Amino acid sequence: MSYEPAVMRKALARLERRRDDRDRRRYLLERELYAKQPRLREVDAALRGTMADLALLATGERKVSADGPEIAAIRQRNQALQQERAILLGRLGYSLDALDDTPACPHCGDRGWVDGKMCVCLQELCAQEQLKALTALMSLTDEQDFDRLRLDVYSDRPWEGRRSPRENMSKIVMVCEGYARQFPGYPLKNLLLSGGTGLGKTFLSGCVAREVSRRGFSVVYDTAGNIFDSFGASRFSRDPEEERQARDTTRRYLGCDLLILDDLGSEQNLPSARASLYEVVNSRLQTGRHTIISSNLSTQQIGTAYGAQLASRVAGLYRELTFYGEDLRLTR
Repeated sequence: MSYEPAVMRKALARLERRRDDRDRRRYLLERELYAKQPRLREVDAALRGTMADLALLATGERKVSADGPEIAAIRQRNQALQQERAILLGRLGYSLDALDDTPACPHCGDRGWVDGKMCVCLQELCAQEQLKALTALMSLTDEQDFDRLRLDVYSDRPWEGRRSPRENMSKIVMVCEGYARQFPGYPLKNLLLSGGTGLGKTFLSGCVAREVSRRGFSVVYDTAGNIFDSFGASRFSRDPEEERQARDTTRRYLGCDLLILDDLGSEQNLPSARASLYEVVNSRLQTGRHTIISSNLSTQQIGTAYGAQLASRVAGLYRELTFYGEDLRLTR
């Protein structure tokens, strides 16, 4: 899984603040307890001394047996000091490990990585930061959650010779929920959410984004217009800084675990937009990454607007989920 650099930086900064906060609390508690019980400071210094003595014996020129009298004497002194330390801390109302440097994560020691792989604690922080970013972009609310999704806002009456919008939406939700909660193992990799405005496409995309992000995968959401503008700037901008930023942005679109491309069909349909859309769809198909496209266009209409080459890929490798019914924003 590959998180955006900005998300990773914020997560690592939180991890560092967590370590700093722990060190500060430990330092303040240590000062407080040393002030109340000066003998505790002396015992801690003596314990550090025994560890230094053991290190000197282990690295010295003279070979010392692990079962020899020198090491045995140091260990005996160390154990006596630990016992006295436990008594002193107990009198102050604290446990033996009260002043120990105990990390919040036992797997990585709050470093964020284990054997070169991202630790679960850093994954969780990345997921939280990513969800914050998605919330800002998609205007996510607490309601955009599969556990809170309501179907009773859809009509239960047949619609233009088809099953009711509520029954249709129930089947769509079943697919999208399975897609999100089994990500990336769900049988379908790519979805096309098609239909008119106000039918819940963006709302349901938000539910998917929230769940996939919770599961620790990188999710990028943006409108088709913004995506195409970024690709155009990466190719044609005369400003080096603008071009660099645009290239970084396009790499986000191509490299994330899940891309949600919203509102396809509302942008100005120029040859550059068609080329950018083909690059996004084709590149992500080739690398096996997952994509959700939300549009007021059907697969057939996408072919008319963006060309048969793109339509063949969408028709063959995307599952189209068609939304219909009355505009919920109007009925409310």
